[in-house]
Amino acid sequence: MTALMIQGAGSNVGKSLIVAGLCRAARLRGLSVAPFKPQNMSNNAAVTANGGEIGRAQALQALACGLAPHTDMNPVLLKPETDTGAQVVVQGKRLTTVRARDYAALKPALMAPVLDSFHRLKAAHDLVIIEGAGSPAEINLRAGDIANMGFAMAADVPVVLVGDIDRGGVIAQMVGTKAVLDDTDVALIKGFIINKFRGDPRLFDDGYRRIAQLTHWQGFGVLPHFPDAWRLPAEDALDIAPTTGTGTKIACLTLSRIANFDDLDPLKSEPGVQVVMVRAGETIPTDAALVILPGSKSTRGDLAFLRAQGWDIDLMAHHRRGGRILGICGGYQMLGTSIADPDGIEGPTGTSPGLGLLNIETTMTPDKRLTLTAATHAASGQPITAYEIHIGQTTGPDTARPFAHTQGRAEGATSPNGRVTGSYLHGMFAGDAFRAAFLAGLGIKTTPRYHAAEIEATLDALAAHLEAHLDVAGLLALAR
Repeated sequence: MTALMIQGAGSNVGKSLIVAGLCRAARLRGLSVAPFKPQNMSNNAAVTANGGEIGRAQALQALACGLAPHTDMNPVLLKPETDTGAQVVVQGKRLTTVRARDYAALKPALMAPVLDSFHRLKAAHDLVIIEGAGSPAEINLRAGDIANMGFAMAADVPVVLVGDIDRGGVIAQMVGTKAVLDDTDVALIKGFIINKFRGDPRLFDDGYRRIAQLTHWQGFGVLPHFPDAWRLPAEDALDIAPTTGTGTKIACLTLSRIANFDDLDPLKSEPGVQVVMVRAGETIPTDAALVILPGSKSTRGDLAFLRAQGWDIDLMAHHRRGGRILGICGGYQMLGTSIADPDGIEGPTGTSPGLGLLNIETTMTPDKRLTLTAATHAASGQPITAYEIHIGQTTGPDTARPFAHTQGRAEGATSPNGRVTGSYLHGMFAGDAFRAAFLAGLGIKTTPRYHAAEIEATLDALAAHLEAHLDVAGLLALAR
């Protein structure tokens, strides 16, 4: 019944990937292990079997442990809705929406459910590997902290600090972090890892020794860049990497509040497919066979963002040329004639005109649908294993031509010409048979692939990568 915490000297230093790799390495050593992140901020969420939601990174880490995702693995999830506010999800359920400046007053009340979830996991497993959030060097956030040193102290867990050498200044990252922390927090840090090294690691031998000398922390190794990281689901939209190649082009709009974009992961691994992430200021490629409107945490806000980029004009031109369009969740809602939010659930009250590519209307409602869903694709008859995570009720004539059938009800909508479809089903492309059938409908021939097996193999390779370059035995021995 032990635990170890991995914190970062900054955001996006690779904590999530290292925790996933350590989870798989511990599991391969015969340990019962579980992941834990006290507080996460992400719009890329996973639905759990107990009807809640957690960060997508913790769902991947659960997979590395051989476990089903559970709300205890990420008891506080912040889902940004605007630049200054976020929805607060506690143990899988929405608690409230707060402005960033007001969250500090709420944090102290969240430590109790965080520790409650942690102690349940710790009691059920040999080892819990914890991921911090951001950096403990953000000492302006230390009061009431539940994400880094505040949690580590409350739970009495040892900490290992990860630095990212790829962005430069890693010695300052590590030494500077120690310099700004209180002595009581410094005492919790037992070692460090240097991550994302490219080239010959021996070239950093002197730097590695200097960090150890200046911090008096034990070094657990220099971890080279893991080249297959792109095969695993990314949690940060900034990490979405476009595929390269000359296959059939599928374009996805990078909305400002894009959510659950791991829907794209199985597609970007297809040899015959080139996934293009269309960023702000760019135009939709004229040679795209399919344009995907992904999920969004702020549907009306992102609809305005879409129009500000001129993508509505591009979409109409794409449609006139005979191109296909798929909207998923918030993207599905945008394709309709209107989106009404009378109670101001996602932002200001009011109604926004939709893109009008589907004859449907959506009204935002307070109840969020969070469920794992088994469905059958209407066009191909192929099974779909998916999840739903949305607010809003969608009705209209085009729902009479559903995208899928699930549990005795019609799901989604299709335009009369069949070229515009929408669905609330996330994760649909992870199903090998459905993905092949869907791509065949675009004229794309595929060879048999097994997406789930590829993820498992990549997690095994990640664990082997850590075993080859880090002192994994030493790291696990730190846990208490």
